[in-house]
Formats: sequence, structure tokens, C-alpha cells
Amino acid sequence: MASNKIKTSGFSLAKHKDLTGDDFYDVRTIGNLTIAIVCDGVGSAAEGAQAASRVTTYLMNNFKIRPKTWSIEKSILTFTQSINDILYKESQINYERSELVTTLTIVVIEGNRLYGANVGDSRVYLYRNKKLNQLSQDHSMDEEGYENVLTQAIGIDEKVEPYYFENTLEKNDKILLCSDGLYNILDDAALERGIELGAHALVKKASKLVDDDLPDDTTAVVLDILKADEVSILKQQKLTIPTTLKEGDVIDGYRLEKALIQNERTWLAHKKTKDYVIKFAPIEALEDESVLDLFVKEAWNAKRLKASFFPKAVIPKTRTHRYYVMQLFKGEDLDNFLQQKNITIDDAVELAHTLLSMAQYLLKFDLVHGDIKPPNIMIAKDDEENLEFKIIDFGSITEIFSSDNKAGTPSFLSPERFLGEAISESSEIFSIGVTLYLSLTGKYPYGEIEPFQNPTFKEAKPASHYNKNIPDWLDSVILRSIAINKEQRYAHYSEMFYELTHPAKVKPYFVKDAPLIVKSPHLFYKRAFTLMTFINFMLIYLLLK
Repeated sequence: MASNKIKTSGFSLAKHKDLTGDDFYDVRTIGNLTIAIVCDGVGSAAEGAQAASRVTTYLMNNFKIRPKTWSIEKSILTFTQSINDILYKESQINYERSELVTTLTIVVIEGNRLYGANVGDSRVYLYRNKKLNQLSQDHSMDEEGYENVLTQAIGIDEKVEPYYFENTLEKNDKILLCSDGLYNILDDAALERGIELGAHALVKKASKLVDDDLPDDTTAVVLDILKADEVSILKQQKLTIPTTLKEGDVIDGYRLEKALIQNERTWLAHKKTKDYVIKFAPIEALEDESVLDLFVKEAWNAKRLKASFFPKAVIPKTRTHRYYVMQLFKGEDLDNFLQQKNITIDDAVELAHTLLSMAQYLLKFDLVHGDIKPPNIMIAKDDEENLEFKIIDFGSITEIFSSDNKAGTPSFLSPERFLGEAISESSEIFSIGVTLYLSLTGKYPYGEIEPFQNPTFKEAKPASHYNKNIPDWLDSVILRSIAINKEQRYAHYSEMFYELTHPAKVKPYFVKDAPLIVKSPHLFYKRAFTLMTFINFMLIYLLLK
């Protein structure tokens, strides 16, 4: 579950009049994980507090570098055992007894799944449908009078056996992590009444009940699930991924008419009186979970991204197979169109407007298209014979600033993308600029780049070199958008959009350190004339002397 779907709060008060206590907590979002930890240091104040702080920091840091092949369960249990070993051995060396000791509660949220574990008597609760449920298990003695004696804690023994649990989360669920200082004062009914107000309210309520003289350090962390994770829900659906598809197959009422892509996973389909485009999950998704994840995310993006520059897409509620359906846009892709002729100046400006509007729309979702190029742009003529454009390929859409995503086609990638830099507005602008250049000239500004090629970028000729109809202002806009040095390129979509809509304000673009004859021929010749005149006067003076 992404961080914007979880509201978090945390608060801690030391016992009595102490300024600091033995409790320690932290809540962070690391990648697609939300992690919350509460530790209650045991023993003397300094060592207990140190143990609580070190366990929390250690676990958070290790989740940052967690091997991708490790499950959440393996990560929690392995990291917990590891920090237990460190604290236990250090205590034996420095104190000859277990002194660096703390309880631990940890929860990790990924998608709609809650993973958790505890060691000691700090607790984890799940609040659902106005009822509080304890998910953790106290490691303390059952005998009357010994309830506060721990049977397990981090650092107390050479081995540790965390209590591990998992649950599926729902919208409006709340997860509470707390030290024993909270639940020893507030019973379940009081916790249920206070959890809606968050961690600060719970701890302050406990403090107020004892006249602000807490008998123990008291800590609470509350995670409020604001939205269900639609991607996780879609992934969990039990759907068939067909290994073969052929003309005439009928799936959920859609009759497959013609394969549109060579891999035969995207089809022209007919249902009732209408034609559609239907895209199925790749066969590889049967064995490779990462491929399935990508397709599920693609279908989700196709469904939620509703704008005029995208074809309409739906995920049928009653589907039996893993696919999504798109509106059929009757036209051809820009790549095929350009095989016949270049687009006009007016159409190029309209294309630029469409691509930049699409890019700005995606930015609201922290997304980028990732693969802007003519084959992913559909064109058709409206009633007045003007070209209109639709952007396709939801599969390439990815998070902005993603550094591990390989989206994109080499000839349209900015130079920094070849060096492993993250996708950004600037790199997307480069792809838009290359698309405009190619559409107006039929040529790539830096030549066609093959996959796995390590290209060398040399300054591109102005698009007007190949197409004399291109006005100076548009020439400058395109050159700035495809600048090799990203410091000279537009940094934001809005900058390029402004200049496209205000041609009179576009300043001539020149490559940094370009010679004066290129930047300003008029000034160059004026200075040359002045210099030649001076030299001629000097020669006349010397001859007459």
C-alpha cells in the first residue's frame, strides 16, 4: 500500500517526570513497504534505551537493503535473529550478563497484506468494524504476581523466537503498536474509543488518567488504512491466463477477430455490436510473478487514467481470464503515417500539445509514459480533416524518478538515460522532442540507435535543415527539447508548453559555446567589418608614412 493510502501517527511519553525514556519507535515508507516499529527497552535506563534505539535503526536500515528474493517473513525473522545475536554477544563481552535488552513489535505493509512479529510484551492490535483484536502474543509469565516478567526479549538470550503473524487489510482498518505502558492503563474498551483520534490522543489520555504521572514509559503508533490497494486486489483475483489464443475464440462474450501484435496477446475483438481491443497477460506471467505484477499494474493504469488523449479502457468485473479491454481507435499509428509523408507544422504543434498535456496529466499521479515514440501514437482525422492523436501503450507507464525501470526505445532516450539516470520530466521532454523532429523531417536528430548500443551524441542539425517550412521559433523549441546537456534542456513540461503557445517569446536556441557566427551572424559580420575597416586604415597609414 503506497504511503498516500496510509495515515500514520506516533507519540511517546517518559514515565513520571523523566525527560527521556526507554521506549523507541519509528514509521517509514521504504519502496513499496510501510514499516512501523515499537521497542520498549528493558533493564537500566541507558542500556535499555540504547537497545531499543539500536534494534529499531538496525531493522529499518536492513529493510532498505533487503534482498529482493527474500519474502517479508524471511526478512523479519532473519533481521530479528541477527540483531538479537549482536546485542546478546555485546552484553556478554561488556557486562557479562544480558544488559542490552528490549521488547520488539514490528509490522510491514505491502499492498493489502500485513506482516508482523513481536518479541516480549509490546503489542500489535488490529481495529476493524469497531472491534479491537490483538494480533501479537505476549511473551510473559502467566503466574499471578509475575505478569511483568518476560519470557522472551531481544538480547536476553542467545536464541530468539518471534511470534509471527499475517493478515489481509481492508479499507478503514487501523493498526496499533504500543508498549505495555499504554495497555496497562487503557483497557480494550478505552483503546477502541481512542484509536480513531490517533497515537497522540491515546498516550495523552493514558497520562491524564494518572494525573500526568505515568508509571511506565508509554508509546503508541497508529496506522490508518485510508484506501484499499486496488493493484493488490486485482492481483489476488483467480483468473485464467490462456497459453494459446486463436481467431474465433470466445472469451467472456468477446470473439477474437484478429491478432494486432505478433505475440498474439493483443486482439481485435467483437462483442454484440461493437469492436474492441483486448489485451491478455503475457504467457510468462504464469511462471514469473514480476511479469504478472507489471501486467496487473498496466491494467490498473489503463482503467484509472481517464483523459481524452488515452483510449478508454475497462477491466470487466465478471471476467474469467486475465485481460483488459480498450476502445478501438480507428486510425493508424504515427509510425506508419510517417512512412508516406511528414506531418504539417500545425499538426506538429498539435502533437506537441497533446504529448505535453498527457505528460502533465500523468505527473499528477507521479507517473511518466516512459516510451514516447511514433508507434505509440495513434492518429485519425476529425470531421474537419484535422489530425487528432491518442497515446497508447499503458505497459510502459512507470513512476517518475524510477531508476531501475528499463522503459523506453533507444533512439528516443536522452543521453543521461544511457548512463542509468532516473526517468524525469527532462528525459520525457527529450523523447517528445525526438518525436517532433522525426515527424517533421523523417530523420532522427542523433541517428537511429540500436538496442544495447552505447551511442555517442554529437550536436544535431536544426530540424529546419531538412524541412525549410519549420519557423525559427519552432526550430528553437525542438532544439532545446533535445539538448544533449540536460542543463540546456527544458526541465519541466510547463516551460516547453509555454513557449509552444507563445511563439513570439521564444528566444533563439544555440548550443553552449557555439561560435558567434552561429549565435548572431549579423553581429559577427558587423564586428568583422569594423575590424577589416580598422586594418585597412592602418595599412593606408603605413603606406603614406
